[in-house]
Amino acid sequence: MPDVSRSASLPESHALFNAVQQHFHQVIVPLWQGPGWNPQLALPFEALDAEQRPLPPQRYRAMACARQLYVFSQLIGDATAPFAEERAAALFRSLQRHFHDAEHGGWFYSIDADGTPLDRRKDLYTHAFILFACAHYWARVREPLVESVLNAALDVVAQRFARGDGLYEANLAQDWGVSGSGPLQNPLMHLAEAFLAILEVREDKAVQAALLGLCQAMQQQFIDPEHGVMLEKPRGAVDNWFEPGHQFEWYFLLASSPLLRGTALHASLERAFAFTEQLGVDPQSGAVCAMLDLQPGAATKDATQRIWAQAEYLRALTLRAGSQSALLRQLKALQRHFLHARGWNECLDDRGAVSRGDMPSTTPYHLATCYHGLATYFA
Repeated sequence: MPDVSRSASLPESHALFNAVQQHFHQVIVPLWQGPGWNPQLALPFEALDAEQRPLPPQRYRAMACARQLYVFSQLIGDATAPFAEERAAALFRSLQRHFHDAEHGGWFYSIDADGTPLDRRKDLYTHAFILFACAHYWARVREPLVESVLNAALDVVAQRFARGDGLYEANLAQDWGVSGSGPLQNPLMHLAEAFLAILEVREDKAVQAALLGLCQAMQQQFIDPEHGVMLEKPRGAVDNWFEPGHQFEWYFLLASSPLLRGTALHASLERAFAFTEQLGVDPQSGAVCAMLDLQPGAATKDATQRIWAQAEYLRALTLRAGSQSALLRQLKALQRHFLHARGWNECLDDRGAVSRGDMPSTTPYHLATCYHGLATYFA
C-alpha cells in the first residue's frame, strides 16, 4: 500500500525547501560577499547585527574562516555563484596567512582586529574545521597546495592531539603543552565529520582507522548507558549534560555513512533518538531546546532555541523512516521563526522571542549542511 502521508506532504515540503534554499542563495550568501567581508584582511567579520552591519571586530577566528571556506567551496561550479571559486581561494590564503603558526606548526585560535595573533592556543575544534574545509575545497579544485595543507593538518591532529586511546585533547598550548582540558564531545564530533569528508574524496586507510577508533572510544567513554545519549563530557565528569542538537548531528553523521552504520555508536544514537525528541523537541512548535540535564527526569537545563540545532534536527529527519510530517513541521518552523528578509534569528528564548539577533559568520555552515541533506532527500 502506498504511503499516503508521504505522498501528501512531499510536494509541500519540497516547495518549502526550495523557498529556504532560495533564501540562502539570495539573502544569506550575499551577506558574506558584501557587509560581512573585511577586504583589508580578506576575512569574514565575526558577526553582523540585525541591520546587516558588522559588529565592531574584537577578533577573527580560524574556525570561522574555515567554515566560510566550506560554504563557498560548496558553491564552486554553481552557475548562480560565479564568485565562489575566487572567494574560496581568498579564504584559503587567509587561513594560511593569518592563522598558521610557522614556529610551532598548527593553527592559532584567533587574531585581533589588526591581524596580530590573539589567542595562540591550539584547539581541536579549529583543526577539525580546517580538515573539513580543506577536504571539501580540495574535492572541488584538486590543487596540490590544498592537499598539502590537508595532510599537514592531519599530521598535527595525529601527532599532537591524539591521546593513544582513540580520543583527542580538546585544547593545547601554543607549543603543544598539555592544558589539562581532556577530551570534549563537540570537537570530537567535528573531527569525525572531518574524517568522513576526507574519506569521501580519497581512500585513506589511516583516516579510516582513526575514525573507527574514535567512534569506538566515544561509545565507551561518552555514551550514557541508560539512555544511549551522547554526553558533552566523558562519563563520570562533574556537571555533565547532553544537547539535543548534538544528538541529531551525531545521528546524521553515523546514519549517513556506510562505514559507520551498524557500529555500536550508531546503535546508541539510534536508540536515543526518540528519547531526545521526547525531551528536547516541542511537538507543536518544533522548537529544539539547547541543553538537558541527565539527572532523573532529564530536566531542561537551557531552553534557548538555536538555529543550528533546528537545522541539525531537520537534517537528521531526512534519514528517519516515517518522518515526513515531522520534516514538514520543522521546515515550517525554520522558515517562520528563524529566517527573515534580512537574514536570520540566531537564538529564540523559551517563549519564542528573539534573544539573539546578530548573525555570526559561522552559522551559514550549519544551514549549508542542512540544505545539502535536504537536497539529497528530495532528489
